[in-house]
Amino acid sequence: MAALSTFIKQHTEEILAEWETFARSLPIAATMDVRALRDHAKAMLDVIARDLEEPQTSRQQIAKAKGASDADQRTAQTAATEHGSGRAQSGFTVNEMVAEFRALRASVLRLWGKQPGPKGEPELEEMVRFNEAIDQAIAESLARYTHDIDQTKERFLAILGHDLRTPLGAIMMSSQFILESGGLVEPYQGLVDRIAKTSRRMNQMVADLLDFSRTRLGDAIPIERAQMDMSKMLNDAVAEVAASYPDSEIEVDVGGELHGAWDCDRLSQAVTNLIANAAQHGANHTPIRVEARGQAQEVTIAVHNDGPVIPDELVGRIFAAMKGGRNDRGNRRHLGLGLYIVDRIVAAHGGQVDVQSSEGHGTTFTVRLPRHLSA
Repeated sequence: MAALSTFIKQHTEEILAEWETFARSLPIAATMDVRALRDHAKAMLDVIARDLEEPQTSRQQIAKAKGASDADQRTAQTAATEHGSGRAQSGFTVNEMVAEFRALRASVLRLWGKQPGPKGEPELEEMVRFNEAIDQAIAESLARYTHDIDQTKERFLAILGHDLRTPLGAIMMSSQFILESGGLVEPYQGLVDRIAKTSRRMNQMVADLLDFSRTRLGDAIPIERAQMDMSKMLNDAVAEVAASYPDSEIEVDVGGELHGAWDCDRLSQAVTNLIANAAQHGANHTPIRVEARGQAQEVTIAVHNDGPVIPDELVGRIFAAMKGGRNDRGNRRHLGLGLYIVDRIVAAHGGQVDVQSSEGHGTTFTVRLPRHLSA
């Protein structure tokens, strides 16, 4: 019985023909040409055949089984990573791409198994190594596929957020001009006021979307430090949230030295997100408490609300983007980005934010901002 590596080299076209038949059965592949269907498959078979011919120690086999020999899938240019990138561009799903590898594996082993000759321990070892090589190719291909899909999604979000700003700006300016002109009577006054508030919320969502895209594409949220009064910033943020959530009662308590060099606009964005989050999720008829304390080395800001406890399984990923959220009484105006943006803004200042949530004590988000960055 021919060695598996030799069989792959001698029967490459037969293997690819069988694999192509399967690939053509996938809905996305119905209109693709033969060259597109076979992209990188022949190269992957060549790599696998060469790998099978190389001597391998027990230690190397264990390392490969654990994935230690996988390429850096995001940057390496292997046949498998190029295959994953090509499938991402062609619109294949993850399941369809993995099915291709399953079909390739099955085609090779089925055709090889039909060859005459004894099948003993050497053939079994070759089969094990072949399966490991296919698994490695799947890992590399999947990693590149996922990376490219994520990049495409994030670029789309960035473009979408940028393009939304122009029409939103027009709505905000027009509604504000009408309100400032005066002379409106009800119900028109209330309707225009609602348009203005809603457009401001939408603008904040777009800002969060752009910040999310920036950080996911590898850029940190930019900050510009300047002297500011933390107390004034907090009161302005509370006034902004109160305008959008008139039924919420918000208490402010400040103390200590609250002047320092931070990015006022960015901190206002973070604090507004925290207070709005408390308004969305807090219990009705209980106040939201916003506290700030200026100390020698840092300033702390705490936003507290009563209401449903954050489940333990969510606390660990509360600052992740696009997460599932708490029960917010049916309110779905947010994208799940607010707390993620808070975390990134605070981190850009060299600080940290955490959350404590329990029965009887409610939920408190605490931001700690150092007055000076560590050298």
